[in-house]
Amino acid sequence: MAIFIAFVTLLILTFAKTEQWAKFKAKSWEDWFLDGIGLCFQGILIPLLQIVLIYQVYQHWLPGNSGILNLHPILAFCLSFVGVDYLYYWNHRLLHSRGLWRLHLVHHTMSERQVLGTSRNTLWTSFLIIYLWIHALFIYLLQDPTPYMIGVSLTAILDLWRHSEIEPLPGTILHRLLSPWLILPMDHAWHHAQESAGVNYGANLKLWDRLHGTHYDNKTAPNALGISSDLTLAQKLIWPF
Repeated sequence: MAIFIAFVTLLILTFAKTEQWAKFKAKSWEDWFLDGIGLCFQGILIPLLQIVLIYQVYQHWLPGNSGILNLHPILAFCLSFVGVDYLYYWNHRLLHSRGLWRLHLVHHTMSERQVLGTSRNTLWTSFLIIYLWIHALFIYLLQDPTPYMIGVSLTAILDLWRHSEIEPLPGTILHRLLSPWLILPMDHAWHHAQESAGVNYGANLKLWDRLHGTHYDNKTAPNALGISSDLTLAQKLIWPF
């Protein structure tokens, strides 16, 4: 529910901007279709798969291990928000490797910062993102998965936010509080920028990019976002099959 409320709030704030409303109206039907399918797939089908299928797989592979991890709520939250975030950093870098780039490049065809494009990907990419597998595992292993799930929800909300243009202005108190440690929409915009490559892979924390030399900090917006692709609509959805 919190994720849905965040999504609707970001949409409303986006529509309130005249220039953003014009960009929404200018989107091609193909982009609308890709973004809509991606949001439904990642926001509905993937969570259902985690509950109905992946969770059952762990019950089969690890019988008798349900609830064996009794972590303090703060540790359980940090396991999700910090630990899994580090795994995702490397997962994201792997998707940018030569072998997997064709699966991930569809996400980088976004030419505007819009919350609707958060989940634009080939449908198969969701199965290569660590969240599908690791969240179901820890929900199965944790005695109380509630704090872990709070971290999962917060990560999903931040994912929606960093693909939008809704962000604190540089120099404001909120920006000074968040900018040193959290990936902001401007940081992620540079990940999608045409003039930069191989920067800001992190999801929640800037720590991992700084630690591994991929952090790029620029308070101004990139000149242009997105890459061109010769893939057809069908290929963008189901490539390489």
